[in-house]
Amino acid sequence: MQSVIPDYLTEVLADVESDVSGEPAGYIPELAAADPDRLGAVFATLDGKIYGAGDVDTEFTIQSISKPFTYALALADRGFGPVLAKVGVEPSGEAFNQISLERESGRPLNPMINAGAITAHSLVGSQELDPAGRAERVVDGLSAFAGRRLSIDDAVCASEMEHAHRNLAIAHMLRSYHILTEDPRGVVDGYIRQCSVLVTVRDLAMMAATLANRGVNPVSGDRVIGERVVRQVLSVMATCGMYDSAGDWATQVGIPAKSGVAGGLIGALPGQIGIATLSPRLDAHGNSVRGVSLFERFSSDMGLHVMEVPASAPAVVRANHVVDGGRHAVRVIALQGGIRFAGAERIVREIVDAAPAEIKVALDLTMVSSIDDVARRMVLEVARRLTLDGHEVFLVDPEALVPDPDPGEGGRVTVVEDLQHAVRGLVDKHEPGPGSTSDKKQRGPA
Repeated sequence: MQSVIPDYLTEVLADVESDVSGEPAGYIPELAAADPDRLGAVFATLDGKIYGAGDVDTEFTIQSISKPFTYALALADRGFGPVLAKVGVEPSGEAFNQISLERESGRPLNPMINAGAITAHSLVGSQELDPAGRAERVVDGLSAFAGRRLSIDDAVCASEMEHAHRNLAIAHMLRSYHILTEDPRGVVDGYIRQCSVLVTVRDLAMMAATLANRGVNPVSGDRVIGERVVRQVLSVMATCGMYDSAGDWATQVGIPAKSGVAGGLIGALPGQIGIATLSPRLDAHGNSVRGVSLFERFSSDMGLHVMEVPASAPAVVRANHVVDGGRHAVRVIALQGGIRFAGAERIVREIVDAAPAEIKVALDLTMVSSIDDVARRMVLEVARRLTLDGHEVFLVDPEALVPDPDPGEGGRVTVVEDLQHAVRGLVDKHEPGPGSTSDKKQRGPA
């Protein structure tokens, strides 16, 4: 059977194909010559599956879609403090190439407008890098997001540099405020090289999927950036990625996104999917006309709006019962699904309300699909407090969802691969065996 997703993409592309409003970017001759009828869309899943329709392998320049990824590289290379000191995170409400900075500090308002993107480019790599080395670091970073080696379109780069008067003006203004601390022309040249990197819709979808996958490329498995950087980047994309139409986008589409004047458009929906489209005709905001229509359709058809919260999953506590283990009964709290703060709170409440009388208490994660850091810490704190109350605590964790659990001072937890290890009393000090106090999975007091 053929997948329904490519057929869906083909259908949606056909629905928007007749819209010929807008024009390709005219201020850069190489972009003005682009085929305005190019049209493509790709979905990239978090396990690396690609679904596409239309012109998915046509190369074009990344342009401003490079901005969130370069911002991510700057945060990863220099740290949050140095980057935030020079680039803000507030929506500008202005066009992407507006010459504007914060009045007192001279900081660009955010890294998605040109002033902020030029500054972010200057912060990629170590301080010792020269402009050429920095540009190479950017290309390497963009390639890691895409999962393949990318190259620069020298013709577009030369065309943009010849018409870079506004960007040079922005850079000189940044230099006057000491936001830039080097020759502005060298920084602008590197920034334009960054924008001239060649990509396909397939590449962009994979780059978006890397953001949606918490910074790990779904195909290569390589961690490109850390999770804290991903959260920062996606937040800024959600509020600033679509320039002076960001508010409309946030309410109508609700997917963290970034557009480019070559007609590309990406969206990264955390934990779900990376999406990319191509259509060179732009609207008054510099966003792809048909690309915007496609994303509106995707969001509406598939419920992809980030604020469209699904119905609550089944209760995280699947069962609360006692198993007779012969010598000792075991109170079993069986859990299920993906556990975050709200689910962990429900676990805490269940145990507090149950006030187990049994000495042995087992938290069974066999049916749990994921557990985030907050929930992990809450579960371990429950284990610590149960220990302090005189209980022997087991964590049934066959998939190692809680690696190397440390419940903290006074706490003690024994990790076992199945419930029977707890039920059979294998941790009895007089009956050594798997899961016993001598077993390598035993975690003693911190």
